[in-house]
Amino acid sequence: MPVPPILVTGAAGFIGFHVAQRLLGDGREVIGIDNLNAYYDPKLKEARLAVLARYSTFRFYRLDLSDRQGVAALFADHGFAQVIHLAAQAGVRHSLSAPHDYIDSNISGFLNVLEGCRHARTRHLLYASSSSVYGANTTLPFAVGQNVDHPLSLYGASKKANELMAHAYAHLFDVPTTGLRFFTVYGPWGRPDMAMWLFTAAILKGQPITLFNGGDMRRDFTYVDDVAIAVVKLIDHVAQRNSTWSGNKPDPATSRAPWAVYNIGNHTAVDLVEVVRLLETALGKRAIRRPMPMQPGDVWETCADVEALRKAVGFVPDTPIAVGIEKFVAWFRTFHGV
Repeated sequence: MPVPPILVTGAAGFIGFHVAQRLLGDGREVIGIDNLNAYYDPKLKEARLAVLARYSTFRFYRLDLSDRQGVAALFADHGFAQVIHLAAQAGVRHSLSAPHDYIDSNISGFLNVLEGCRHARTRHLLYASSSSVYGANTTLPFAVGQNVDHPLSLYGASKKANELMAHAYAHLFDVPTTGLRFFTVYGPWGRPDMAMWLFTAAILKGQPITLFNGGDMRRDFTYVDDVAIAVVKLIDHVAQRNSTWSGNKPDPATSRAPWAVYNIGNHTAVDLVEVVRLLETALGKRAIRRPMPMQPGDVWETCADVEALRKAVGFVPDTPIAVGIEKFVAWFRTFHGV
């Protein structure tokens, strides 16, 4: 029997593009959807789609996940057995000025995906969560066994809500769901609103780069190819019930329902000033630094404990930051003709 297509939402987005491309390279049929919104230049999203369109096993539908009838019709037509939900309104700082975008996309849109999976009797739903769910936690590295009850941004709160919504559907309707807590993903075809892109573009133009908290911040930078490998491995690792789970001493990382969460990170915190230094080396040009105060919603440091991921699929991201930055800069120069 032919293998049914996998649905990848946000296929024109940064991570969605890389995941879809890896699935297609493995010979899988992929149906991608995206609304191609203007959060950043849609031309970049269209360029990603042009790459995916080279594969005969790729089909694309322009669809906004907040369109309840449209999403329901898509699931009714295709009955997806596997869904990788990566579409979302991203960005911590954007949530300060445009909070309704996060409810429309990350809450209402996710509900429509859950409903689609429920009625299609989807065998496994993977969905994007975020390291932002750890919020005010300070015990490092962040582990999936920690409680995540104190988000510091609406974006983080929306991702925590996704995990709770997924658990409810896993419990009520037996939809196996797995949440993916991504840690500062970067690499070729990245997002123009993220530090790696912003810094590279500014340095090349001789413009100042903004360093929040004066650059005194640490992040677990995770190379996008590693992320795509982890996601593709997890789609066939269906979330299972934990038969030993107890409501008297609940494990935040598992459940009596078929529900799981994993950190997808490089398990290494890197100083932001070190990232700038590596970019300067790769670009052959010094950065002009503009220190700024810490932004509301930001945290000082992130670092992922990925032991649960290693045990599940025998893989953890491990691309060194210096290698990843060299690859990103090479792509950036080629894409922009610099």
